[in-house]
Amino acid sequence: MEKAKVCLELNEEESETVSRLTIHPHRVVGVDPSFYEVFALRGIRVDRVEPGLVSCTFKVPPRLTDNNGNLANGAIANLVDEVGGAMVYVEGLPRKVSVDMSISFVSSAKLDDELEITSRVLGQRGGYSGTIVLMKTKRRERSLPKDDIHCLVYNIAKCDDLCGL
Repeated sequence: MEKAKVCLELNEEESETVSRLTIHPHRVVGVDPSFYEVFALRGIRVDRVEPGLVSCTFKVPPRLTDNNGNLANGAIANLVDEVGGAMVYVEGLPRKVSVDMSISFVSSAKLDDELEITSRVLGQRGGYSGTIVLMKTKRRERSLPKDDIHCLVYNIAKCDDLCGL
């Protein structure tokens, strides 16, 4: 696990360079973001993008916390799904559908904690793609969750059937 953590960490120079970038959100002309996207993903910041790697930061907002003030499990699963899915998205093709996610929760993130979310592509076989998403808090030495495996599948026939195309 330590090798994975070291491999995914940004050095100080990379963090500074990325923090100075202004990245405008990708929008399809004439299509507004859905309520879901605005509610669940508002505030996520993409810090670094490379082939096979996406690194983001996200401050835990009140709207995504549970009764104990922790980032809700469903919100964690959603962030893993969205950031992992971004790794295998191909513009012009239908979005892949998550078919399997295994999430290990090591500790909880609290309101206003800043999360580092890093995703890497594990590989592809046919229409099946695998990604790994690591989420950890910046202010504390704890991680949450640990070794999140996120898998997506893409099948045109099934997607066409589901979408009614």
